[in-house]
Amino acid sequence: MATEQEIPQTGLAAPSRSVDELLDDAPTSPFHRRAIVISGMGFFTDAYDLFIIGIVASIVTTQWNLSTIETSWVSGAAILGAFVGATVFGRVADVLGRKTVYTTVAVIMVVGALASAAAPNFLSLVAARFVLGLGIGGDYPVSAVLMSEYANRAQRGRLVGLVFSMQAVGLVVGPLVGVALLSSGVAPNWAWRVMLGLGALPAGAVIYLRTKMPESPRFQATVRGRVEQAARELTDFSRGVVSARAFAAPARRLMKLREFVADPQMLLLVLGTAGSWFLFDYAYYGNTISLPSILLQVSPSATVETKLWLTLAIFVVFAVPGYALAVWRIDRIGHRRLQSIGFVVMALCFFILGAVPALTSSVAPFIAIFGFSYLFTEFGPNTTTFVMPSEVFPVEMRATGHGLAAGIGKFGAFVGVFLVPQLETHVGLRGMLLVAGGAAVAGSLVTRLLPEPAGQSLDDVARTQRGARPTTTSDPNSKDSPAPAALG
Repeated sequence: MATEQEIPQTGLAAPSRSVDELLDDAPTSPFHRRAIVISGMGFFTDAYDLFIIGIVASIVTTQWNLSTIETSWVSGAAILGAFVGATVFGRVADVLGRKTVYTTVAVIMVVGALASAAAPNFLSLVAARFVLGLGIGGDYPVSAVLMSEYANRAQRGRLVGLVFSMQAVGLVVGPLVGVALLSSGVAPNWAWRVMLGLGALPAGAVIYLRTKMPESPRFQATVRGRVEQAARELTDFSRGVVSARAFAAPARRLMKLREFVADPQMLLLVLGTAGSWFLFDYAYYGNTISLPSILLQVSPSATVETKLWLTLAIFVVFAVPGYALAVWRIDRIGHRRLQSIGFVVMALCFFILGAVPALTSSVAPFIAIFGFSYLFTEFGPNTTTFVMPSEVFPVEMRATGHGLAAGIGKFGAFVGVFLVPQLETHVGLRGMLLVAGGAAVAGSLVTRLLPEPAGQSLDDVARTQRGARPTTTSDPNSKDSPAPAALG
């Protein structure tokens, strides 16, 4: 039986510790950077497809003479698939293991992207996009949970946030691909197929690498009872910085779904994570996918290429710095606190735009205020709604909980894709922005249902939810809270 942890730098031995404790205090390493890139490719795909489908939908609407509802299905099919994929694959990851789902969803994303590019008609395109969404949705819980469970306590928010920040690359690459194709003279009926087909590249590039990643040591030790294997893999991916034989913590039984939703504390966590994600994604996806038509109302004479450049400007000037700020400050500010701040700023921006008519009839002030909302979208709930569900649920139900939160969030995005264009038609751009502001206010209120996980170990967060006393401080600004180690 394991009794001690070796410390290579000194050759001394420390008291026996659990796998969770070893991971909480392990320094970051090249393994973590590799895991960020391999996991992040799924979120590059998500962001790339989020942007590119708005342009594709406008092209195929003309090519195939689609109705408004049919166009919404083209835009929303992948998001509906993500709702199903996140919910189903999150559960599968708790039953069969994170690594099994990790590779499977990447394959599904490749198949869905290629099938979308080859779609001969409206129905086949919607079906292919739904398949793509299954993979994207499944990637949310497994990538977040794996990175959260690989991470140490001090930098967990930063490391999981770095995975999600790969979205920023997709947001920039999408407009650039659109501009390049449409400006180069490629026929529109071929351009949209190339745009969609390119979505297969990032996921396809990491399929093999995902098969080589280790299973989560926390999951191995706590749910499957494979303590020695978990400790051995921890030694491998830390490159010997942590060389350990850990003691066995009590194994935890996988809860049945009906037990999970009947548990008042678990239900409260689902309401907090899923509710805030639903409200955020309604405003975010609805506004982002509808951004070309929003810009058309602000500047009716703008060409497609001009709207692409304006969109790219919003992403580069506001969204990308927002991701960077979130990664830099999330563990210091606090995960729940940052989410609340972001929701409040979003609401203020939307209310100002909706209340002052002159702001929605002039490009410069609209871009400035709408862009500022984008800064606090990324430096706020777009990052934290992804990070927090990977922290607040116990290990045996962590992927299930994250999958439910992500799935319900994507359903909010699906609602937004259909409802935002209808609101623009019936109440105008300003009315639509006021509704989005109301959703942001509600998101801030729902966030209050959640605990603050920053500065706590995953085990302490779970103990707190079960009514036990945590062993570490929950205040990320406390002098006793662990200072983040240097990345790598």
